[in-house]
Amino acid sequence: MLANPTSIARWMIIAGGLGLLVISTLASWLLRDQIFQTFQDPGEPFQTYTPPAPADYATTDAWFAQGNFSNPDEAAVFFVHPTTYTGGANWNGELDKESAVREVVDIALPNYAAPFARSGELFAPRYRQAALYAFMNNREDSVQARMFAYEDVARAFDTFLQQIGPDRPIILAGVGQGGFHALGLLLDRFSWDETLRVRLVAAYIIDAPVPLDLFSDALAPIPPCETSEDVRCVLAYSYAQPEESNRIRILTERTMSWTPDRELAFVEGRGLLCINPVLGARTSEYASARQHRGGVAAEGLPPDTTPAPIPGQTGAQCADGILFVDEPRHRDLQRPNRLAEDFREPPFNLFYEDLRLDAAQRVFTLTSILQEERRWAPPLDDIEDVEDTPVVPIPDRREF
Repeated sequence: MLANPTSIARWMIIAGGLGLLVISTLASWLLRDQIFQTFQDPGEPFQTYTPPAPADYATTDAWFAQGNFSNPDEAAVFFVHPTTYTGGANWNGELDKESAVREVVDIALPNYAAPFARSGELFAPRYRQAALYAFMNNREDSVQARMFAYEDVARAFDTFLQQIGPDRPIILAGVGQGGFHALGLLLDRFSWDETLRVRLVAAYIIDAPVPLDLFSDALAPIPPCETSEDVRCVLAYSYAQPEESNRIRILTERTMSWTPDRELAFVEGRGLLCINPVLGARTSEYASARQHRGGVAAEGLPPDTTPAPIPGQTGAQCADGILFVDEPRHRDLQRPNRLAEDFREPPFNLFYEDLRLDAAQRVFTLTSILQEERRWAPPLDDIEDVEDTPVVPIPDRREF
């Protein structure tokens, strides 16, 4: 019996429709980040854009955390949070954007600021962060949005310095976008100012590539942390799993970072600094999972809470400027599958306990050095040449 031509045509149409649906669904999945990026475009040139209102860093409302010191030798921690505003309406996020603020308070501070806050009083400014969209491409508008955000961070840092006084040790820390801004502070504030450099415990630049050419130029006075005992140095790493080819390409090729002239340029070909946080040293040695002190998923915990770390979760090794890590066994320390995940910070800190202990050790070291240095006699002023001066005799009063 011959099939009905009408039925065959109907099934062909259905099959074709299903095929188009499968193809479009697959294409949407493969291009999901590009589609997401399109919807986050503010749709207005930065030059004509009216940014949100700025923060007044003299007020407590301008800070997520503002430390209160109990002793004169206590360290001060200046922490710059990662990107929490995706974009859409603005190039730079409003200070009171509810979803962005909630992510800082619930995720960034307890996971990324807290390890350093154990070693000093925490200062974490609000700033008009560049949107996630501004880091997913390198348009001139996006670059201007990043630089605009940096100006807020720089103003906050200047207020921070006024509030903590002239002698206190400083931990500088930033993650993601915050790491980019912290690196800018090293160039703009620390590199030329010896009085600041001697107070620097270390600069922790996490998931923001740090080009090596900076250390042969502007950052020559602030070297990488070669060992776990070093202070007044830079500890930086950006991490990925070996199979995350797109993330590796973003970190080593598509990212822009500071140049010695305080401009921005692609990191490709410049070499990247990688300090292994498990070992606290600049080395290509593999740190096994047995050496990993512990990651933490501390979402929702107050920054002054001490969460229980999950140790032994990953091995880590620096290679070609990237910290390559093994897949953590614990589900809480595995990256979620979110849109634009390669540009985001995960809602956990894989090296929480490693960083906490590292900062504590370096603070102790620098505090001891500063106490010893204060015992030294102040340096002598430059010797001045004194010309011979004729002696004028004093008259003998008896002659009058």
